[in-house]
Amino acid sequence: MTPFQTLAHLFFFVALFSSATFNVRSDSDSDRVSELLDLQSRSKSGVIHLDDHSISRFLTSVKTPRPYSLLIFFDAVQLHDKQELHLKDLHKEFAIVASSFITNNQDPSSPSHAKIFFCDIEFKEAQTSFSLFGVNALPHIRLIGPHHGLKDSDQMDQGDFSRLAESMAEFIESRTKLVVGPIHRPPLFSRKQVMFAIVAWLIWLPFIVKKVISGKTLLHDPKIWLSGAVFVYFFSVSGAMHNIIRKMPMFLADRNDPSQLIFFYQGSGMQLGAEGFAIGFLYTIVGLLLALVTRGLVKVRNVTVQRLVMIFALFVSFWAVKKVIYLDNWKTGYGIHAFWPSSWH
Repeated sequence: MTPFQTLAHLFFFVALFSSATFNVRSDSDSDRVSELLDLQSRSKSGVIHLDDHSISRFLTSVKTPRPYSLLIFFDAVQLHDKQELHLKDLHKEFAIVASSFITNNQDPSSPSHAKIFFCDIEFKEAQTSFSLFGVNALPHIRLIGPHHGLKDSDQMDQGDFSRLAESMAEFIESRTKLVVGPIHRPPLFSRKQVMFAIVAWLIWLPFIVKKVISGKTLLHDPKIWLSGAVFVYFFSVSGAMHNIIRKMPMFLADRNDPSQLIFFYQGSGMQLGAEGFAIGFLYTIVGLLLALVTRGLVKVRNVTVQRLVMIFALFVSFWAVKKVIYLDNWKTGYGIHAFWPSSWH
């Protein structure tokens, strides 16, 4: 065999070996994609649940570049009761993004089809993976692209969680150049619930019409309107809307003595729920007494009763307003006092 023939045979075997290696890797990548698609189809929301073994299967044991990206939601069931983390709500939004992406890119001809998979891992089932990713705080969402390792993957900023599913979709599109598409949120009521409500409404409609014509509904009861007016008044003057928007607690524990509770916080920058309810209660007393004097007391013919009730109403109203002013002075540090004309001195 001539040297030329030997060299030709060597090149042939090298090419054959390279081709075989490429085919093995290609088959391995396609197998992983097929397995991920199968797991995705089994999930109701399209979110694939992973553990330490599957993280190794689809990430750590696979050489880059991978033919897919993984968006992982890090979860911890034991922290679901901490309302300030909003883990349950964020996981629902994450599932909405996953199902929307799958719905919008279910056509195999779509350029984004099977290019990214949505996954979640739970702390107790994947403590090793949490350590590998360096996750020490939740909520945490991380994107591992085709060329990414564990440490250089993209983490979603905490501030991006404010717009929930929309923010997650923007994060994916900005990092992967894939198209998520419109977000498809589930309807507030299912079709069966809507049909049941319609049938129930049609059944009760004749009885409701009869009640309305006869004037025997709750809307015709003056007591209901009076109760509603008092509630709206109390809701307005107690700052309840402020407490709901700011999510203010009713009270706080004393830092110096945790066994004691603080219901009134000194400082104009913060208002506890108990403060608002106390002020609302005082204002409501004044409002009810004013309504009693202007609407009810004028119908009483006994002059002595009128005077006694008037004195009582003035005394209680003066006491309530004085307490409100005292609390305002205590919280803000600003004094409120009466102004007398100079001619009165």
